[in-house]
Amino acid sequence: MISFELGVEDLADTRFALSPLYETVLSLRVLREPGLSALHLPWRRSVLGALDGLDTGLLMSLVAARRTLPDFLTPRPAGFAPTFEEELAAVRRTPADLVRRDLLAAHAPDPLPGPLRPALEPGDGPVLALRDALCALLHQYWEVAVRPMWPRMRLLLETDMTYRARQLAMGGARLLFADMHPNLRWQGGVLHIGQMISRHRVVASGRGLLLVPSVFAHKPAPPVSPQEAPTLAYPSRGVATLWVREPVADSAALVSLLGAPKARLLGLLDEPLPTGELARRLGVTASAVSQHLGVLYATGLVSRARHGRQVLYRRSPLGDRLSGGGGQPE
Repeated sequence: MISFELGVEDLADTRFALSPLYETVLSLRVLREPGLSALHLPWRRSVLGALDGLDTGLLMSLVAARRTLPDFLTPRPAGFAPTFEEELAAVRRTPADLVRRDLLAAHAPDPLPGPLRPALEPGDGPVLALRDALCALLHQYWEVAVRPMWPRMRLLLETDMTYRARQLAMGGARLLFADMHPNLRWQGGVLHIGQMISRHRVVASGRGLLLVPSVFAHKPAPPVSPQEAPTLAYPSRGVATLWVREPVADSAALVSLLGAPKARLLGLLDEPLPTGELARRLGVTASAVSQHLGVLYATGLVSRARHGRQVLYRRSPLGDRLSGGGGQPE
């Protein structure tokens, strides 16, 4: 078990961030071990053919037998939504001793696999050359495997953060972590992360807690090293909707009344959702969704409320009755 001891100031400094680099690195687990998450098999099938010419042996060597990954490849995001290039630049600045430490810690107690053995050579030159080669390879991998889907992934992650912020507002840290994953337990100012190979306690000491929602994390993923600041990548809600779009059945009567686009939109609003997420699920532009939402709101079929930077829409009681009591129209 890994534990984060958080003081009052650390809780006050708890924040969320998006990280395209986290997603790129965590996706390597799914690429190497397809049975880890059946939800991601459509993504894996779609990218396998695009990896020709990449050094997949070096890529796969980053994932240890116990599925841990080197911490230096997932630096703590400095802002809310850094670009992939900004995060990779931070990796390129990692000193040789930290690169070596993190590679060894991720693979311990096993020896380093062959492609990573330069980290064991004397002097800083070989390990820094390995670091730079990994950065170049990850950039190539990001371009073909993750970047094409990043806009959709980002909308999903932002929707998750909106939901988590509402949980925090309703029930504080206890409700936030109780609803995040079964392996998380909040007790007495300490966040316990169960089902971990490592066992250590990290005192935040004013560094706060950074929460990173992730498409590819199959369970909460803190840093391997206890020296790192408290950071937690956790599985995002709604991942099952990301790769395979579920067919929407339309009620003939409701479609005749509202038209197919508005009927499908009304069917999705069982829970509060922002315009961007609705556009992602329907595969249309955000402006088209906004026009339909304006009509549904004006006729009293949906309600709306501002939450932070986003406006959330939900079916109203009248909309529920019109659509048959909830769910997507049949």
